[in-house]
Amino acid sequence: MHQLQFKLFGEKAILIEWFPEISMSVLNGILDFQSKIATNNYPFLETIIGYNSLTILYSQKIVNYENEVEILKNIYKSDFQIPNKSNYFWEIPVCYDAEFGLDLKEISIKNNLSIDKIVTIHSETIYTVFFIGFLPGFLYLAGLNPQLFMDRKPNPRLKIDKGSVGIGGKQTGIYPLNSPGGWNIIGKTPLLFFDSENEIPCFATTKDQIKFIPINIKEFYEIQESVANRSYHMIKKQSND
Repeated sequence: MHQLQFKLFGEKAILIEWFPEISMSVLNGILDFQSKIATNNYPFLETIIGYNSLTILYSQKIVNYENEVEILKNIYKSDFQIPNKSNYFWEIPVCYDAEFGLDLKEISIKNNLSIDKIVTIHSETIYTVFFIGFLPGFLYLAGLNPQLFMDRKPNPRLKIDKGSVGIGGKQTGIYPLNSPGGWNIIGKTPLLFFDSENEIPCFATTKDQIKFIPINIKEFYEIQESVANRSYHMIKKQSND
């Protein structure tokens, strides 16, 4: 088991922190603890996952913080069997054309890589969804090749189109909605990562895997039309993890 740090987080939340690293070991520990809390009739409102943290939100002000922490520690140490959960492997088409890859040239110069090499490196990796935020459907993906690390822009753009694929520091991700943002944009997917008309607005979930499939601009607009007509079928497989 991991050594956890518990902190009062405002009047109605407790922040639990694991070792500060991005790893499957930490993610599995967070998810196991989240499942234990959910199945032990523990009175919470919501839980929020981070790369190495779990925040527990309560509906009312926490009266006895020390007592709550002791209860949580006992739940964490319990031998409760976590039910198996299915995870999926998703293939996401991405067009890295210059029309969408607004920052490819800058990354190419700064990281001393050809644009073709950037696309190859970015699309050959299998990424893991660690959590979802800061926008609905924004997947935080772990696994970016260090050759593609790129600091966020000092002056964020006022608008980034939904579907834009970006690199921010050591992460890559997809903007699910039109939004301001400071990530470096390298391409665009025609798929919707948040659709309020679906019963499940965001198709992916924590521990799912993502692989980007390069497409040309003609294919991009063809898939975009299929998505708009609700005739596009996403490619997913059972994850091996």
